Amino acid sequence: MLVTQHNWPRPIEAVLADASTENVVNDIHARLNATAVAQIITPHTVAEIQAALHLARQQGLAVSIAGGRHAMGGQQFGTGCLLLDLSEFTQVLDFNREHGEIEVEAGIEWPALLDYLLTHQDGPGPQWGIVQKQTGADRLSIGGALAANVHGRVLTSPPIIADVQAITLVDADGGVQYCDRQRQPELFRLAIGGYGLFGVIVAVRLRLAPRQKVQRVVEMVEVAALSAFLEQRIAEGFTYGDWQFSIDDQAADFLSIGICSCYRPMPADTPIPADQRVLSPEEWGQLLLLAHTRKAEAVDDYRRHYLATSGQIYWADTQQLADYTDGYHLLLDQYLEATVPATEMIAELYVPRSALAAFMAAVAADFRAHQVDLIYGTVRLIARDDESFLAWARESFACVIFNLHTVHTSEGLAHSTAAFRRLNDLALAYGGSFYLTYGRFATREQVEAAYPQFREFLRLKRQYDPTELFQSDWYRHYRDLFAEVIQE
Repeated sequence: MLVTQHNWPRPIEAVLADASTENVVNDIHARLNATAVAQIITPHTVAEIQAALHLARQQGLAVSIAGGRHAMGGQQFGTGCLLLDLSEFTQVLDFNREHGEIEVEAGIEWPALLDYLLTHQDGPGPQWGIVQKQTGADRLSIGGALAANVHGRVLTSPPIIADVQAITLVDADGGVQYCDRQRQPELFRLAIGGYGLFGVIVAVRLRLAPRQKVQRVVEMVEVAALSAFLEQRIAEGFTYGDWQFSIDDQAADFLSIGICSCYRPMPADTPIPADQRVLSPEEWGQLLLLAHTRKAEAVDDYRRHYLATSGQIYWADTQQLADYTDGYHLLLDQYLEATVPATEMIAELYVPRSALAAFMAAVAADFRAHQVDLIYGTVRLIARDDESFLAWARESFACVIFNLHTVHTSEGLAHSTAAFRRLNDLALAYGGSFYLTYGRFATREQVEAAYPQFREFLRLKRQYDPTELFQSDWYRHYRDLFAEVIQE
């Protein structure tokens, strides 16, 4: 049976409505950050944002900032905070077609930005598209993407900070600050990758890329050969790519072989056939079900599909879009008649590319030994980020993403927390690091090892925001975690 909305007694909207309470907000994917906020304000203008900050100061409230609500670490919500919901702050402010730049309000989500570009480039002149966006889901705000300094599947690019020309930010005093690499450069470096702690990013000026057609080329690749394989693809001019590895822990090739899909530029007049292979929502639902129940079949079906798509033609910008059903795990829980809800939690680790195979072998042994339920995973490349203050890509790493099935019980949460901490230790042992975006599981020692600048980050937060107007549960957790060492 296919896992689709039509298999359920009620539509997904009704299920989600039952799971919500007034002024209680939650993240969409993991649904493990239910947070009672004091008030929700949805501004439409900068003046309304400034008025909301003034109101918060009058009422003695801290302010948290949310966009698409996909972030899982609690950085967009703060218990008892005034929540600024930027979901209606979505205007396109300027499109410079000659220079390939676009300025947007920070609440706009990627599909709306792409749609604007697709519908406002008629007639002669250069055609532009986005360089990169985060993968997995599309309905994330541009401001949220900057707050976490996201990355996509570009083979040779740093995170998104490299694509940002400038930002406009409302600071803790309500002042409007224009920040780029020359004006307010420190605030620019802090706010991008700063998790909403240095002000409200209200506008983003992005650099675009010439719109390009690409051809997908798919091969099965073993992890031991992957780094060299991708370097060869880069030398051959491929621009995007990732490797989606086996999730079947009962198979000998668990985490050691996968589908490598890379994309090479093609001439602009290359036709895009109308009958190209694409997974339907029903097929995606079937894969999700199999990944939770019969992993070997999921791996086989996924491989079969992607190998069949080798040679297909896409636009480089729109091929970055992904199918994602908000609240899909609520549907799975109903279908599987689960007595306790569950979701996937994400971990993202970074290791030197030369250490990737050894790291994956160590993770495979750990997952088998501790019965970690892996639903999906992928490897991408990232180029070194030498701009953001809280840089996670301190080298040109391999990025490894794991989606772990997590049952919402104290035992299930403890099991996943332990897995994430072991993953952090493994990445650090191989000279790598980890992403702070997806949870609050890292120990203080792990954070200091991966982010030696973290204490200074907290100090600068207090320098730019002395009254700590901008807060979140993510910030409070790490502030308290480091309170003792900061006071030394």
